Amino acid sequence: MFENLCSLPLTSELFTQALHPTEPILAVGLSAGHVQSFRLPPPETAAEDEDGDTSVVSTGTSTIETGWRTRRHKGSCRTLGYSHDGEVLYSAGTDSLLKAATSSTGQVISKILIPNTNTDKLDPPTLLHALSPQTLLLATDSCALHLYDLRDNSSFKSGKPAQTHYPHDDYISSLSPLPPTEMSTSGFSKQWITTGGTTLAVTDLRRGVLVKSEDQEEELLSSVFVSGLPARGKFGREKVCVGNGNGVITLWEKGVWDDQSERIIVDGGGKAEGESLDAMIAMPED
Repeated sequence: MFENLCSLPLTSELFTQALHPTEPILAVGLSAGHVQSFRLPPPETAAEDEDGDTSVVSTGTSTIETGWRTRRHKGSCRTLGYSHDGEVLYSAGTDSLLKAATSSTGQVISKILIPNTNTDKLDPPTLLHALSPQTLLLATDSCALHLYDLRDNSSFKSGKPAQTHYPHDDYISSLSPLPPTEMSTSGFSKQWITTGGTTLAVTDLRRGVLVKSEDQEEELLSSVFVSGLPARGKFGREKVCVGNGNGVITLWEKGVWDDQSERIIVDGGGKAEGESLDAMIAMPED
């Protein structure tokens, strides 16, 4: 099912990565603060690859080219994200700076400093997500979930978010959207799952934190929403999967957020020595 296409050497440890929404471009953020943009080879056309089993590099003739590389942050680059049209690449690092750059050249077009709203100290970000062409979500070490209005240039430049919510008592480790409802007119998610410390929370970007789970007594690190699962008894077809620090995936029924419903042991027998599940992603059905 999977093929190891190549090994791509990097100058320091990989901390984050992002794929361009429309072009074969990969951006990586490194522990030394560098951001680098790679252009991937185009896939074979249908005429050249009738059975569809030839990868972009398995022919041996394709190359991965560096588009640009720069030292973007002092300290590590923690998170990256493209705008919806792919024209802007956002990055945030341990220097508490959020920067917006032209994705084709890497040139910075805007930046803001992220202060802790409760103290005078800086607040390093942990995650970001371009929610819509007008909105950017940013999670931080102080458990803040900031909502920036990209239409308001003065707000963006001043570093003052349009809204701030606090769904956890610890840093936010994952950020996953719930699908928009049938009533949605924008088509963008308004409710988001977050994990932080030992709890899961649901935040509505208009109304604030809706619910926070019981203390799970184990670190929650990653999350992803999945649908189309087989319905079993009282369990529905839509769930949130959460990766824990002890090698266990916990399943949460959509709409039942006080506690987990099922557990899947991936590593270590579910004991403390299991390897942590730092990242998860839902694979498309096709």
